[in-house]
Amino acid sequence: MAETGGVLGDGTLPSRVKNVTARQHNPFGFDAPCEPFVPGYGDANAHFHVIGDHPGIHGGAVSGVPFTGNAASERLQRALVTAGLLREAGDPPTVEKTYLSYLYMCGGDPPTETDYDDFEPLFDTELRAITAHVLLPVGERATRHVFANTTAEPTDSIDMDARHATEVVGSGWLVYPIKEPAEWTDDDETALVDALTALLETDYRREADLGRFMPGEDPYLVR
Repeated sequence: MAETGGVLGDGTLPSRVKNVTARQHNPFGFDAPCEPFVPGYGDANAHFHVIGDHPGIHGGAVSGVPFTGNAASERLQRALVTAGLLREAGDPPTVEKTYLSYLYMCGGDPPTETDYDDFEPLFDTELRAITAHVLLPVGERATRHVFANTTAEPTDSIDMDARHATEVVGSGWLVYPIKEPAEWTDDDETALVDALTALLETDYRREADLGRFMPGEDPYLVR
């Protein structure tokens, strides 16, 4: 377990964040600012980061695990299992190089714009701590946040039907927006599974080994 210092503005973690990679539930040890609290869940060294809105939409207020406890999130889990991003669906799911979290982590009343603003530094710290290769924002709000902070895509009007399961190249990330699972047709589910299955067959990490320019034989991977 390692504690790291720094400030949010320079991309480092605040001193209260602990990098506990062996723990799947709340691996960075965030303090619960509310009850119920639904922190991130999964592999802290994940390749894929599934980003939802809040527990009132995507579930987890009872279990404390994102994307559990309602029919829409269970459908998303099943699609991720079929595509190879989760090993098994469940409450909690069995993860495979995947991390699940929310923009707003508190259950209870729907969040206000001020609530989202207050939690933005916490979420962005988590996003940069995970540093997944592929971001999968679920729903329009999560997609808008990811577009605004990791890509050059416009955010004024996002057509989730058109964006669903399509690749967007960001600044250090690949982004695959996901339409709200509660609104999926069978074709939407198939499109997501097919897109992610095809992605896994590529070098989605987009890394270059600069170790050849340095002394020794150790790789130095950057993206």
